Amino acid sequence: MSPLELMRSRRTDLRLVIFDCDGVLVDSEPVSNRIVAEALSTLGWEMTAAEAERRFLGLTLTDMVPLIEDRLGRRLPPGWKQALTERLVAALAHEAVPVAGAYEALQGVSTLGLPWRVASNSSHEEMQAKFGCIGLAAAVAGRLHSHRDVRRGKPAPDLFLAAAAAEGVGAEECVVIEDSVPGARAAATAGMDCLGYAPGSDGAALRAVGAVPFHSMFELAALLAAAPRRAT
Repeated sequence: MSPLELMRSRRTDLRLVIFDCDGVLVDSEPVSNRIVAEALSTLGWEMTAAEAERRFLGLTLTDMVPLIEDRLGRRLPPGWKQALTERLVAALAHEAVPVAGAYEALQGVSTLGLPWRVASNSSHEEMQAKFGCIGLAAAVAGRLHSHRDVRRGKPAPDLFLAAAAAEGVGAEECVVIEDSVPGARAAATAGMDCLGYAPGSDGAALRAVGAVPFHSMFELAALLAAAPRRAT
């Protein structure tokens, strides 16, 4: 099924678009992966930014901790997670850049009369730094959902369900925009259609967990316009 076919085949009106943050709206992953790799290399787990992305893409920092401790064979130093968060926030406040087509996608969704929200495994501090850096702080105000707001982050469905509840819509009335396997799994478990953003790849990993891949944020608004929606 193509993304256009997915939208045209929806049986319920589309009433909310839920965006992931990293890799979908903000190209922050190169910065985050570099800092995580540096931090783990300092601890003795020699790692590149590419390996950090492969191992941790889509996971919360909380979920990363047991994986790191298991690999190291010891507990992380007290305060390590908070110190890493502070390093991430400081770097992202100056180095984050928008994903190509992100501005146009958000404007297009708004032009369609569709509400949108952001649901991320990042902390609120990280999201504020990222969106502030790319000039979208005002646009996302009141629309942000962090893993810290719910009991479980992705791949659990809690974040997406919380975003839908905040907008007062049902899960079947939402479409999720994701680029990670944990995020796509969360959307599937929540009972939401998922468009999997896969620039430069066929998106096979995303398709395997229920998402339908698309390849450019510039085309997102046109895809969503094909879905049935209430007149505004």
